[in-house]
Amino acid sequence: MGASLLVSTYQAGKLVLVRSDGNIINTHYRSFQRPMGMALSNKGALALGTQIEIIEFRNMPGAAARLDPPNKNDAVWMPRRSYVTGAIDIHEMAYGGDEELWYVNTLFSCLCLLDRESSFAPVWRPKFVTKYSAEDRCHLNGLAMRDGKPATLTALGISDEVEGWRANKRDGGVAIDYATKEIVVTDLSMPHSPRWHDGKLWLLESGRGALLQIDAATGAKIEVARLPGFLRGLDFHGPLAFVGLCQLRETNAFTDIPITDENRERSSGIWVIDTRSGQTVAILKFTGGVQEIFAITILRGATYPEVVNESGDLLASIYAVPDSVLHEVAAPRV
Repeated sequence: MGASLLVSTYQAGKLVLVRSDGNIINTHYRSFQRPMGMALSNKGALALGTQIEIIEFRNMPGAAARLDPPNKNDAVWMPRRSYVTGAIDIHEMAYGGDEELWYVNTLFSCLCLLDRESSFAPVWRPKFVTKYSAEDRCHLNGLAMRDGKPATLTALGISDEVEGWRANKRDGGVAIDYATKEIVVTDLSMPHSPRWHDGKLWLLESGRGALLQIDAATGAKIEVARLPGFLRGLDFHGPLAFVGLCQLRETNAFTDIPITDENRERSSGIWVIDTRSGQTVAILKFTGGVQEIFAITILRGATYPEVVNESGDLLASIYAVPDSVLHEVAAPRV
């Protein structure tokens, strides 16, 4: 595919780079405070939502010469800006057609646009949520974009009460149309990761471990695959769906649902599904500290990328200037 994967796991506090090192799969870990949603823009920006901030990175492949070993990385994502939001429980994120950054503010049950002055700037909420309040009323979590604009969102329940979604979490989940605020899919077991792909709406019915295709006209659910875990995180490459699986810890709020009733063995990792047949074509299973996955993003055109965090001295010694002034830059004398 000429690509690699970014995987966020807030449970382990890591951003995982899944990349190819020759014929070997290399999993490379970078630490962040509770990394959750990710967004990749058409102009080279990568955004990551964490505990209290959104960090924006830019791909600077020239920095690969400073890494060890030199020039092995074909993409180097360097942090450029950070926006403090407070602990609003950021879930899914996406860049729009004009490079604006949308993100789901789960604590306040709303969809926001990045704002350089406010902690967050809400622009949309479900019509059954009457006020913006730090009460996680419906556990709004998923965001699907279509043609560069928000199209569909998922929530774990219809509620206007404090954490009211918990009362009917087994099958009270819904998908909501952004433009009309109408509920287009009901009776879902903990839905996550809605996506518009190839003209169709897809989502993960996490509580049943199912990858679903949705009939946009009727809201009918078509089960494409059933997988051994709580599903969260979805991206596509042609007919292939990359799906994140979670084991679920006993203390997790997302228990007492169909997949836990069945006492099935639950795995943590990434399953690759051929959506034409529903067959599993590849598996990457985590057997150590990673028990839960939140988001998966495909990095096209980068087979061995690096993401630089705030640890180490790399940020103190790598400089980027506009191309227009490069002719005036000289190497330091030694």
